Amino acid sequence: MRSAYRSAGLREPERIVWAGSPLTAVRMLSDGSLEDRGGSVREALRSGPWAAERARVHAELGSRAFSEHWQSTGADLWELTRTVVERIRDGVIEAQEPAQRTQIRLLLLDAVLGQHDAAWLCAFDTAAGSPLAGLAAAAREAGWWWPYENVAVLSERPTELHRDEAGRLDRGDGPALAYTDGFALHAWRGMSVSAEFLDSLRSLTPERIREEENAELRRVMLEYYGYDRYLDESGAKPIHRDETGVLWRIELDGDEDVVMVEVVNSTPEPDGTHRTYWLRVPPTTQTAREGVAWTFGLGADTYEPVQQT
Repeated sequence: MRSAYRSAGLREPERIVWAGSPLTAVRMLSDGSLEDRGGSVREALRSGPWAAERARVHAELGSRAFSEHWQSTGADLWELTRTVVERIRDGVIEAQEPAQRTQIRLLLLDAVLGQHDAAWLCAFDTAAGSPLAGLAAAAREAGWWWPYENVAVLSERPTELHRDEAGRLDRGDGPALAYTDGFALHAWRGMSVSAEFLDSLRSLTPERIREEENAELRRVMLEYYGYDRYLDESGAKPIHRDETGVLWRIELDGDEDVVMVEVVNSTPEPDGTHRTYWLRVPPTTQTAREGVAWTFGLGADTYEPVQQT
């Protein structure tokens, strides 16, 4: 941390203060307990060195090669990281009283993102002696932090982080992201939900799912409960049947219908049984064949499997 100050030509801070999370950090910065912190040095410590290094690499490579360089280094990582950064900011702001939210938004803009800066740091020179070396060292050790003339306020990193296969925050039995001081975010496949809502999923029934008026929450309920289980326990009836499978439809108030094809794997399991699968298909699907064909990117008239496995 001190090396980041030195790399920027700044005097080292008199104090380094740790906080359990970004939420605790902004509360410390807004409650008057750090009045002697001095002015923010984020511009000199982070924004200035980054802009200079970006300009250097851009001049060295040219526009096209620089774009290719970014795509091959930090672009994909930043897309995954950006959503987490936005969710943390939103969570911190939502935890405040409405009258405080503007002040907290401004404080969050003063933050250096620590490990969440890795996406752009990996695209540039961070070796010892480089302008970004101090920032990279801080990113390896800390979470978000706030650099001021006299004080640096550092947040711990999260202790838990859970994502789905698409990189979205996702967990059905607890916080998707959590810090040591209790600050936590709950999410289901990227959608922000409350801890109370997640707890309620353990006692779901088809009736409770049907009664939910919020279409997005109802969709989460269906995903958690299982479409096949919902079909079985809600008394749903098939709307079409042919040699490829059975087409089912769930009508939902205020949302598009859920349409699924029930198919049986023609290859037997080791015990001789045949596994049943449920394939979600577009709500406009009219026949089981059309639905199965859609999963292969084909039309119903061109789907003619020679051998099923």
